[in-house]
Amino acid sequence: MSSAEQSVHFRDGSLHIEGVALEDIARRFGTPCYVYSRAALTSAYASWREALAGRRASICYAVKANSNLAILDVFARLGSGFDIVSGGELARVLVAGGQASRTVFSGVGKSTAEMRAALEAGVHCFNVESAAELERLNSVAGAHGKRAPIALRVNPDVDPKTHPYISTGLRKNKFGIAFEDAIALYAHARALANLEIRGIACHIGSQLLDPAPIAEATAKVLGLADRLAADGIELTHLDLGGGLGIRYRDEAPPPVAGYLAPVLAQLEGRREEIRFEPGRSLVGNAGLLLTRIEYLKHGAEKNFAVVDAAMNDLTRPALYDAFHEIQPVAPRPVATCRYDVVGPVCESGDFLGHDRELAVEAGDLLAILSAGAYGMTMSSNYNTRPRAAEILVDGSQARQIRRRETVEELFALETTLP
Repeated sequence: MSSAEQSVHFRDGSLHIEGVALEDIARRFGTPCYVYSRAALTSAYASWREALAGRRASICYAVKANSNLAILDVFARLGSGFDIVSGGELARVLVAGGQASRTVFSGVGKSTAEMRAALEAGVHCFNVESAAELERLNSVAGAHGKRAPIALRVNPDVDPKTHPYISTGLRKNKFGIAFEDAIALYAHARALANLEIRGIACHIGSQLLDPAPIAEATAKVLGLADRLAADGIELTHLDLGGGLGIRYRDEAPPPVAGYLAPVLAQLEGRREEIRFEPGRSLVGNAGLLLTRIEYLKHGAEKNFAVVDAAMNDLTRPALYDAFHEIQPVAPRPVATCRYDVVGPVCESGDFLGHDRELAVEAGDLLAILSAGAYGMTMSSNYNTRPRAAEILVDGSQARQIRRRETVEELFALETTLP
């Protein structure tokens, strides 16, 4: 069992996260709310750092997985760099104490304003994803008297063996530059006055459970780096992305060291710095969504546990048909029943779990586990529902790191007609 999973445990018949009872968190902060373990975040980061010990390597946390300022602060204090995909994420990193000089800017649709802000902040590298972006970045940098540091994100056309919505390294995906076009585009980049070539970037997908695809992608990246060196283009770093998966149900993801072993074996003797951009593996099992049962609804074909969380709070089940374990916070000595756990949102797709065997009554609390990644960051205000509070537990202390929105805040930017 991982340290992240150990942070959630039963004590005296009630579920705790670290030293704090989830029942106490519900009383203090209400539901639904996201709850994170600082110890689990720290342990997950340490696994990556230890796997890369002795290497010229950097870890850039993928902000999109969970962008709360306190979470970013935890990683910044641990020495992490950051991987961003928007100007908003850059602003978050800087406010949270992260360093622009240790931040890489990925994403297929960088605007002129975002490029300008990143150049002014001094980001370490732009991961460029198209020929058109390369031209725009050269123009923006020139207009501001700067040289933009770049890597081309190449698409190695490797099957990551994951859900198609989170696969990013195939030829049909929107991400990256076709592998066969990379040599010519690097040559073109070298001729542009306002760009400085630093590396290659590659990211093949998320929730990866098999090291073979990233090992295959690494081999292709190294071959490309050697061809570039033969053409006089020396690279300073190789960015191999992130994507290591976690256990949601019965998956058996390798430990970080095992996942990286076939990659690091290929990198022996290389001069380039290596970079990884983990997200889910750092935060996924460090968080849960705490929700309360409003009603138990029994029917001829299905039974429903209607809770106060919904697809607007955790969209992964509706979006990917993703599985999250659902655990009663204080199981009751009553007969179990199979329920679909659903929310109040007016959509048939508003579910958090299908066919779960639970011993519960109305008013009970449920913990939806492994919700630290792509939970709050993907939430919305559909049905004019305020987004949940976020809580960080550190030992025996629980701190609110994002308060719950109010309904009035949801329409504060709107106006009625005159």
